[in-house]
Formats: sequence, C-alpha cells, structure tokens
Amino acid sequence: MKKIVIIGASSGIGRCVAREFIKAGWRVGIASRNEEKLRELQSEAPLQVEMQEIDVCEEGADNRLYDLITKIGGMDVFFLASGVGFQNPDVDLDVEMSTISVDVTGFTAMINAALNYFKLRGSGHIAAISSIAATRGIGVAASYSASKSYQATYLTALAQLVHLQHLNIHVTDIRPGFVDTPLLDDGNHYPMLLRPERVAHSIYRAIIHRRHVKIIDWRYSVLVLFWRLIPSFLWRVFPVSTGNSKD
Repeated sequence: MKKIVIIGASSGIGRCVAREFIKAGWRVGIASRNEEKLRELQSEAPLQVEMQEIDVCEEGADNRLYDLITKIGGMDVFFLASGVGFQNPDVDLDVEMSTISVDVTGFTAMINAALNYFKLRGSGHIAAISSIAATRGIGVAASYSASKSYQATYLTALAQLVHLQHLNIHVTDIRPGFVDTPLLDDGNHYPMLLRPERVAHSIYRAIIHRRHVKIIDWRYSVLVLFWRLIPSFLWRVFPVSTGNSKD
C-alpha cells in the first residue's frame, strides 16, 4: 500500500486531497494544528489514516513529521497544503511577518525535512501548493504574493538540484487560483471561484502523473499567460485585487 503524508489536512484543499487518496486506497498521514478536525477526518477511514498535530512554525515540527511517517509505516509522497494569506493594503507588519512565518519559514522547514527523509530512503515525491500569485507581485497582498513566488522558485530550484545530484526524488508545484475555502468567506467577491473537491481531484492526478507544475484550472492558465505579457511599467498601475486565502 502506498503512503502519503499531507500537512494542512484539517480543512480546505488539504482535507479534500486526503479524501482523494483515501478513496484510492492509500495509507494517509494527516497533520495540521487542529486536532479536532484531524480526528473527524481520521474517523472516516480509521484503518487507513493516522494523524499528528503539527504547527509548521514551531521548533520540532520536523520531528513531528518523522513521527507521523513512522505511524503510517513510511512515506512515498509528501504533500504540503498548509499556508496563509491576507489582504493587507496597510502593510501591517504583524500580518506580513505572520504570512512569512508560515509561507516561507514553515514551508522551507517542512520541505527540507521531507527532502532529507527521501534522501535516506532513496526515492520519493515532494508536492506543495504555491499559487498563481507567484507570477506577479499583487499590491494588496505583498507578503502573500512574495511568499508564493519564493515557494515556486524554491520548488523549481529543488527540482533542478535533485536532478543534478541524481536523486530519485520528484517535485511537483501546484498553482491554483481562487478556491472556495473557509478563509475566502470574508464578504469579498472572487471571480472564477473553484470548488475544493475539483481542485483536489486535479491535484491527485497531478501527483499520480508526476507533473512538474500544475496550474488549476485552464482559465487561470490563460490568466497567468496574460499577466506575464504585461510590461512592468503597466503592471504597477494594473488594478489587481485578491482576498484572504489558504491553499
């Protein structure tokens, strides 16, 4: 039986992805800060699922990850779905630093822990959610778009590194658009809103087929292509808005 660990599995995309792999017969390790939500998910398939409370920002999160890997008897795929993001037009420092703590520091610590495990194991697959926001800086969400750009660049660099070092480790960067998760329930209107179940199925297929980069869905692929064509001097005055989100 193949095994996957999913961090950020208590809600939103991570929870739906966990259900996809449970349905496919995988052994699934689920983790997040919300133990109550993890227990609810575990109760849906207690013979397949193990859980572990993990806060990616806390010291010792890597050891908690290794504990979860032991519980499920190994790990073939590591999927990082945890992340935060907020509109912050006032550039409040506490909000910026909180975003960086999760989406940069916590992200790096967890990816590094998974990489070290797979190096010792001799093979594996690292997948993580960045965002289409990695494409360009978005004024009302500076730290969010910057952190997503960091994530996408980090994953690209990691894919190159494991190739250069001849490691049997695959890397997948998932880039969704706006997804209908609880953190988008803030009263704002979001265009082209995606259902988390649909996004989760696309992520499942991207992992199974070992895609390098997966933008979800085709409409956002077109949007990203358009964004990249806009010259920087025009982008600075381009009216782009986003809202609170969690990938």
